[in-house]
Amino acid sequence: MHKSRLAGFIIDCQTDDLDGAAGFWSRALGLTVRPVTDPADANYRTLDTAADEAHVEVQKVDHPSRVHLDIEADDVEAEVQRLEKLGAKRIGCVRTWCVMEAPTGQRFCVVRVQRSDFAAQANVWKD
Repeated sequence: MHKSRLAGFIIDCQTDDLDGAAGFWSRALGLTVRPVTDPADANYRTLDTAADEAHVEVQKVDHPSRVHLDIEADDVEAEVQRLEKLGAKRIGCVRTWCVMEAPTGQRFCVVRVQRSDFAAQANVWKD
């Protein structure tokens, strides 16, 4: 048994000005940009959402700009396998998450638990 749910939305930006892109989305959505504290996160800017809301990130990418969603799971591999059974394809794994593609072509990621209310709010799946 494992749990999963929608974690949030990632705004993929093909840009050389990630701070400018994050500034636009910050102002557009009325959300503050959190300071980057880990050099490993240099290509990401997190917008500050409430603990019970989906997270929003702005990400620097090499592919055309788009928006994708993240699904958070307490067992990433079990969730990837569940989604594969539904018809999704595993594209590849990066650090601690997996990039997938829906049968309809949209890319999305399965990530580790992101929010503190996950255990109480997530869907429960029998493996």
